[in-house]
Amino acid sequence: QMADPFLYDTGERSHYGCLGHEVQIEHIKAYVCRPSFFTDKAVIVIHDIFGWLFPDIRYIVDLIAGHGYITICPDFFKGTDPWKTTDHWADFADWMKDHDPMKVDKEADVVLKYLKEQCGAKKIGIVGFSWGGMAVHHLMLKNPQLTAGVSLYGIIRDSEERYNLLNPTFFIFGEKDHTISYDQITLLEEKLKQYCKVAYKIKVYPGQVHGFAQLKPEDMKPDDKPYIEEARKDMIDWIKMFI
Repeated sequence: QMADPFLYDTGERSHYGCLGHEVQIEHIKAYVCRPSFFTDKAVIVIHDIFGWLFPDIRYIVDLIAGHGYITICPDFFKGTDPWKTTDHWADFADWMKDHDPMKVDKEADVVLKYLKEQCGAKKIGIVGFSWGGMAVHHLMLKNPQLTAGVSLYGIIRDSEERYNLLNPTFFIFGEKDHTISYDQITLLEEKLKQYCKVAYKIKVYPGQVHGFAQLKPEDMKPDDKPYIEEARKDMIDWIKMFI
């Protein structure tokens, strides 16, 4: 039996009125939000196990767009069901076999093509949360078109090539995340120091559980709020540094 990695109740969340709109790109649906002015800078957001329709992830898309980026969250599950709050954690390993965060290359390429050809994007960054954080780690090893990445509490654990990042990558973790041990973070840090040839950063936020950084303001607990806001600012600052 696997422990529920989300320590907050995803069922009792405030509703969110989105600022963007949905588009169809080849075989993928996506949620897009654009700033009010023209820009040739874009950010891809990769959702967690709850999928591209989840209000928290759309809030993040709108937040990044507000900083001046064409921001897009594609459905990396390609129309298949995301994990639901009513699903049983005993089935999670089987579900993950059909939702591999390291098999996102084709969809990433489709979205990159759309951003370049349809939106005029010249520089493209990527951020991802949990499942999406693993996907970002993978893509930053594989896809040189991505100028910078932010991986939030997602980490590729069982591959020797996971340290040869192609472009600057920032890893964000919560100190109390019981899906990622401190040993794994330490190992990542040691190995990046040894092998990584590009800029990277690792930061652990005190007292924070898995999934902390995508909460909407009204869903934040007062004690966590400063850390959530700091993580968001750090994420945006990393993107702004390179894109």
